[in-house]
Amino acid sequence: MIEPNGAVRGAFSATAPKALSKRRSKVSLASSTVKLGQRPSPVTLTDAAVAKVTALLAQEGDDSLALRVAVRPGGCSGYSYEMFFDSEVADNDIVRTFGSVRVVVDPESAELIKGATLEYRDGLQEAGFHIINPNATRTCGCGSSFS
Repeated sequence: MIEPNGAVRGAFSATAPKALSKRRSKVSLASSTVKLGQRPSPVTLTDAAVAKVTALLAQEGDDSLALRVAVRPGGCSGYSYEMFFDSEVADNDIVRTFGSVRVVVDPESAELIKGATLEYRDGLQEAGFHIINPNATRTCGCGSSFS
C-alpha cells in the first residue's frame, strides 16, 4: 500500500503449494517501509528570479525550454556556474518547477549546489542573477566561481 506521504508499507506472505509439503505452511516475510519521494531540490528560485526567467523564456518563444543550472570545473576558485536554456532533459536529471519555470540540474551539479538559492537583483550595482551556495567554502570576486 502506498501511503499519502509516499511510503510503501506491506507484509508479504506466501503459502507453500500442497505438492511441496504434506501440510500447508505459511511463510511470512518481514514488513518493510520504502520512502518513494523526490530528491530534495538542489536549487531554489526566489520570486524575483522566477519573474525574470519567466520573462526571458517568453522572449525565447519555445515552451519546451527549461532553465539548466550546472556546475563545471574551471574559474578562478575551482568550479564555475552555468545557466542556460535547454530543451533536452536526461533521465537522471533533477527537474523542479517554480511557478511556470522548469529548472533542470544534472546529478553531479546537484551535489555541489544542494541547498543553493538562485536570486535576481535589479539595481545599479550587482544587477543580475546570483547563486547563494551554502556549500561554497570560497568564492571569487566575480561571483561566478567557487570551491
